[in-house]
Amino acid sequence: MAANDFKDYYQVLGISKNASADEIKRAYRKLARKYHPDLNPGDKKAETRFKEVNEAQEVLSDPDKRRKYDQYGQYWSQVGQGGGAPRPGSPGVNVDFSGFDFGQYGNFEEFINEMLGRGVGRSTRSYSKGSSGFGDMPVSDSEGSIKLTLAEAFNGTQKQFLVGSETVKVRIPAGAKSGSRLRIRGKGQASPYSRQRGDLYLNIELQPHPLFTFQGDNLMAEIPITPEEAVLGAEITVPTPDGRVEMKVPGGVDSGQSLRLKGKGWWKSKQQRGDLMVKLKIVTPKDLTSIEREYYQKLAAANSYNPRQKLENMGL
Repeated sequence: MAANDFKDYYQVLGISKNASADEIKRAYRKLARKYHPDLNPGDKKAETRFKEVNEAQEVLSDPDKRRKYDQYGQYWSQVGQGGGAPRPGSPGVNVDFSGFDFGQYGNFEEFINEMLGRGVGRSTRSYSKGSSGFGDMPVSDSEGSIKLTLAEAFNGTQKQFLVGSETVKVRIPAGAKSGSRLRIRGKGQASPYSRQRGDLYLNIELQPHPLFTFQGDNLMAEIPITPEEAVLGAEITVPTPDGRVEMKVPGGVDSGQSLRLKGKGWWKSKQQRGDLMVKLKIVTPKDLTSIEREYYQKLAAANSYNPRQKLENMGL
């Protein structure tokens, strides 16, 4: 595209430069319906506007393309390719419906029919969220989710599943977290026109664990200790993702206090792990022997510490 042919994609969609992904999607769907050739037969201006809307959507809905467009303007598509500015009349572009649920439609035509108000029925499909396209080069991406145990995510694993009639094997590296996204090239839905296959995106979901939870980049584990361990201090055994370790508890700790085990948490990279935060919970025995009860009574009688002393003169 020559400099004097530069299109302001934000202006084309009627949105601000700070527009969110949802705002871009809403603006695109509204304008795509308004200017679709089926609703404007023979109207060349509407056809031109429809192409511009598709072009703007394809760029602004892709975070990487949008970043390049914001930084380099009309030359964004040549960044990293070593070429000059794009030529006028270059091939058509794909339209990205990222995040839109296509699983409610049996095929691409059903989506178009509903967008145009034709009222044709629907069917469902697996790996349904993704993108499709109008024009010369429609390519369909697919999106799904995969659940992992904490052990599978920590150690890395290989999974296989069916996409249509094809068995797809996926190697998941160690350190995956909920919200991680894997891209598998060429394993998405096939375009109903070109039969070209898009990519498959898998969103990682980690199953809950009875002990470990996430606290930012670190892991958290709540470990019980006895009252005497809290008062006197102790050395206790603590489970970690890759085995049990000994940890020293200093005397005088409080319930809810956290201690840090460096490098015993989740993977930050292939070579580096975060920390395991050990949250202490003081638990009292429920069934005492006669000897234990006797010693607790003696301790209570001899105890001079009053944890509520500061509250004695407190009130409204």
